[in-house]
Amino acid sequence: MASGFTGPQVYQQNFDPQVYLETYYGAVTGVFIKDGYMDFILKKLHKTFTTGGVRGEMMIDIGPGPAIYQELSACEAFKEITAADFTDRNREYLEKWRKNEPGLFDWTPALKLVCDLEGRSGKLAEKEEKLRKTLKKVVPCDVTKSNPLHPLLLPKVDCVLTVGCLECACKDEAAYGNVIKNLSSLIKVGGHLIIGSILGSTIFRCGNMQFSLINLSEAFLRKVITDTGFVIEDLEVLPREFDKPMFDICNHTSGIFILARKVKDVGKA
Repeated sequence: MASGFTGPQVYQQNFDPQVYLETYYGAVTGVFIKDGYMDFILKKLHKTFTTGGVRGEMMIDIGPGPAIYQELSACEAFKEITAADFTDRNREYLEKWRKNEPGLFDWTPALKLVCDLEGRSGKLAEKEEKLRKTLKKVVPCDVTKSNPLHPLLLPKVDCVLTVGCLECACKDEAAYGNVIKNLSSLIKVGGHLIIGSILGSTIFRCGNMQFSLINLSEAFLRKVITDTGFVIEDLEVLPREFDKPMFDICNHTSGIFILARKVKDVGKA
């Protein structure tokens, strides 16, 4: 990782939400469309929030960036969703989506898949409206803080979801372990932590910017999650089909989905 760790201020100053969405989720050409990762995550989340029985009053989506696809099934299982992201631009983009402003990224393929999974084919507008009503707040977040939502104080929630965030925010495994503890502090005992991530990666590109990623392994994630007071209820790895041009944009080897239930509080080191 020649460029070293990409600190938070680099995201604040240089991360472009629209370019990111087009690069990774753009119809046909997006990295996570071509390698099947978005479909994989959407299907796993659908299962989690239906037959998996994960539901409740409130869910916090940590580090969604400018994306909403990961909340499409959750809005049927939770009365309220709070989205929490570090960068001002991402929060502004989510607020524009909540207000249904024109000219934003088109989530039609994700909406169509989720509606089909739910047996509501064609109900795309209704699904978007349901999520807009359920996504009550968009707030600042810093996962490296003991209260990631500081200065906001919320009662402990039923579920924390984080997709494609933590591998960007942590410089090493020790930092990642602390972040899992910080996120655990937001969750009730008996509640759930859901992680969608990529393995084996060191960088991703967005426009002309390159950002660092922590190289995660399945074994490390299993250990850090169970060491932090969780029991893993579901874990699945999606091997990546090698595609050299896409590999230059983001060099991950596979995707991973983890559903874990909190069984106890573990004190911070």
